[in-house]
Amino acid sequence: MSNPQTLDHAGIAARVPHAGTMCLLDRLLAWDATRIECRASGHRDAGHPLRDAGLLPAPVAIEYASQAMALHGTLSAPAGSTPRPGMLASVRGVRLHVARLDDVAGELNVRCERLAGDERQAMYAFAVSAAADGRVLVDGRATVVLDAVPAR
Repeated sequence: MSNPQTLDHAGIAARVPHAGTMCLLDRLLAWDATRIECRASGHRDAGHPLRDAGLLPAPVAIEYASQAMALHGTLSAPAGSTPRPGMLASVRGVRLHVARLDDVAGELNVRCERLAGDERQAMYAFAVSAAADGRVLVDGRATVVLDAVPAR
């Protein structure tokens, strides 16, 4: 599978482990070796799979960011290799600038930048913002452990 510069929802869903309504990203806008930028619009949907008591709490932005990180991992993997599964190991310095996402008008912009990493892990900075005005809604850092086996 080649790595295009942009993708629609179906192209993203084919590259990440998140299926059905849990694939939250609608479009890949751009990416390179260290950065990725995506858009999402389902945060206002009453049927959003992560709503709680009818609301979409701001910490859900971490899931949007982690899906962008997963997509970045598949896109930046060496040609011909199998993408390596990853697991979100920690989030740090997370700032919630809003209480919820479902009342944000327009699309969400999801940006991640790989700050460091090796064959075992990757550290990213992320920001989820309102696409209409650039207002940052949630930002922070996350560490992804590659080839991790979840505890049972």
